[in-house]
Order: sequence, then structure tokens, then C-alpha cells
Amino acid sequence: MRYDLVIFDNDGVLVDSEPISNRHLAAYLTELGHPTSYEDSIRDYMGSAMHRIHELVLERSGRRLPPDFDTTFHDRVFDAFRQELQPVAGVSEVLEKLRADGVPYCVASSGSHERIRVALRTTGLYDLFGEDHIFSSEDVGRGKPAPDLFLHAAERMGVAPERCAVVEDSPLGVQAAVAAGMDVYGYTAMTPAAKLAAARDRFVHMAELRGLLTSTHK
Repeated sequence: MRYDLVIFDNDGVLVDSEPISNRHLAAYLTELGHPTSYEDSIRDYMGSAMHRIHELVLERSGRRLPPDFDTTFHDRVFDAFRQELQPVAGVSEVLEKLRADGVPYCVASSGSHERIRVALRTTGLYDLFGEDHIFSSEDVGRGKPAPDLFLHAAERMGVAPERCAVVEDSPLGVQAAVAAGMDVYGYTAMTPAAKLAAARDRFVHMAELRGLLTSTHK
């Protein structure tokens, strides 16, 4: 293994949550008078922390989202998660292989700690991580695309940034990992490869990831 730590994004990388989250986000924004399609939500908000969604809506409409927006949105999404959420195909095998090889890994997500826990527990992935290997944008001052979250995760795990690999599916996440000085691998199942062009490499099936992480090809 070329790396001493593999850092996974959560939504869209570990759990297949992006279709659920963006469907509900688009519907709720539209309900509040901000017409938003599913495609708009994927393009504009995927990978963003909640505070960034508030900022973007205010910039575009001149109107603030209601104070209870986050709570209502998360309640709707968590209900949907418990009924629909599945792990990304093949990711359990990747995690189990990393564990068998003795390679540390963790999750670093723009989502809240509660959202990460709900997602991992619902999909049966929580026990492959444990609380000490879960990091959220709530832990740092700036979320993605700033490098703070990935640097925080690496520091807590005791690994130098240049010895870390990051697995991301959003342009904001790729930008954050590059800014942190880490190699990043772009998962393109839902994101066009061109939008993840800054990644060291891109892949569309989780089965490809182990080969990329162990390859010495630059």
C-alpha cells in the first residue's frame, strides 16, 4: 500500500445518499419559493456543508432560508435514509480489505456527525469505522473546499498529509484534498469525470479503487 491513511468522503462514496439528499433538497427549496430541480441540486449543492447552502441561496435570491431549515431538511432526509439508504456497491469489500491489510482509514464529511452516524448505522458500515474514525465539518472552522477537514482528520489519525489518500465524488471535496496536499481519487459514479479533473485519478467502480491505491504509477 502506497499510503498510511485512506480518508473517505461519506455521501456518495460510502453510502448512496446523494440521490436521496438532493431529491429532498430540491423539493424543499422549491417548496420555500426557490425553484430547484434535482439536477440543479446536484450541480450547485452536492458536497456542500449546510452553511454553504444558506450562503448560496441568499446570494442568488436575496432571501434567507428559515431558521428551522436545517432541522426540517435533516428530519426528512433521515426518515428517507432509514427506508431507502444503501451502501455504495463494493465499498464494504474495500473497507474490509484495507482492514485486513492493516491500512488505517476514516471518514471526513461535510455532513454533521449525526448525519454520518445515521448513514453508517443504517447501511451496516458503522462497525467498520467506530466513533474515533469519524470526522465532520462541524469539527473545523471551514468546510470543503478549504483543506481544514482533511488536515484535521490526518492530524487526529497521526498521519502526515502527504501520506494520505482521499476518496471523493464532488469537485469541492477534490479541491479540498488537493489544497491539503493529499492524493485524491475521484469517484465518478454520479459526477462527470471532467468535474473531478484535479484528482490524481478517477474511477467509476469501487472494485477499481484498491488497484489505484496500490499502484506506483504517477
